[in-house]
Amino acid sequence: MLDRSNLKKSVVFVTGTRADFGKLEPLIIKTRDSGFNVSIFITGMHLMKRYGMTKIEVRRLAGVQFTEFSNQKKNYTQDIILAKTISGFSNYIKEKEPDLVIIHGDRVEATACAIVCATHYIRCGHVEGGEVSGTIDEALRHCNTKLAHHHFVCSILAAQRVSRLGESLESIHVIGSPELDYHNKSTGVNLNQVKEKYAIDFDDYGICIFHSVTSEQQDINKQAKNVYQSLKASGRRFVVFLPNNDPGSEIIFDELNRLPKDRFRVIPSMRFSYFSELLRNSACIVGNSSTGVREAPFLGIPSLNLGSRQRGRASHPTITHLEDYREQGIKTFLNAQWGNRMKPSYEYGDGNAAFNFIKVLKTKTFWNLTLQKQFCDSEQ
Repeated sequence: MLDRSNLKKSVVFVTGTRADFGKLEPLIIKTRDSGFNVSIFITGMHLMKRYGMTKIEVRRLAGVQFTEFSNQKKNYTQDIILAKTISGFSNYIKEKEPDLVIIHGDRVEATACAIVCATHYIRCGHVEGGEVSGTIDEALRHCNTKLAHHHFVCSILAAQRVSRLGESLESIHVIGSPELDYHNKSTGVNLNQVKEKYAIDFDDYGICIFHSVTSEQQDINKQAKNVYQSLKASGRRFVVFLPNNDPGSEIIFDELNRLPKDRFRVIPSMRFSYFSELLRNSACIVGNSSTGVREAPFLGIPSLNLGSRQRGRASHPTITHLEDYREQGIKTFLNAQWGNRMKPSYEYGDGNAAFNFIKVLKTKTFWNLTLQKQFCDSEQ
């Protein structure tokens, strides 16, 4: 074992997707700038050419160390990805011996790394626990909560849920949603730069991000057809982002290939500062991404949340929930809400999550909390 008595503490951040990196990056930068030794374990979709090889975006960060681990190939099932990530991360932490590992959300990569940390008694912090996100994602998120030692949650409601899962109050830290930190400041780019870089040749546009729901694979074909045909029938223009690599995503890809290129710009991924600028200038967002129920309300952008994927996760005047995927409901939303800016929501924080995060890491009580977990009844 390394003697760390005279060394700065080392923190490893785990990222597997473009989405979780957008949430972790503000925390990574603040941790680095506060004097910690920071490393990033890059895996998952980041290493897949189809999704834009977003490891390139991760590696733009200066002053941190990087390790890449390929945990999947096309058509790998989630359980195989989980197993491979456990093996790869176990070998990594044996060599790295970090003081703290930070995971995010509800993906299998996060669960794999949380399992490794728990079995090796390595301090683990979980960002955005206590959320409801539907299907297997929500179950994995709650598993991560039970495996992790610290919980960096986005809201009081999320903190209450984590507490009801038996986690101690001193392990729960309400910091807000980290991706809002980007939306709370200047992006450093303008819309023309975004359009030029990503070949977007229209001004008045909406955004569409639609993912497969793993427990509804038998219906994904119908759902995808309804969504994209409704957008085509609207006559409006959209910037469309590729779905995650979840089971059923191939069906969505088939429908994306049928979209007319004169009104739809399909993009695998986008640098987060550029995406922030694109979102804040959009007329609306349609789909079932967390962007529509977290980031769009913070910016006052109208969003149409389709189906069950984000069910029960947020409620705000900017959000319209549509349980089905019928064209009439989508048409009604587009006609009524297109370009309708509203007052922002601060339910998930005020854009200062990184500041709140590092305040916790700088306390002695954080590092002194026992790694031996015990169920805490909520009434205590």
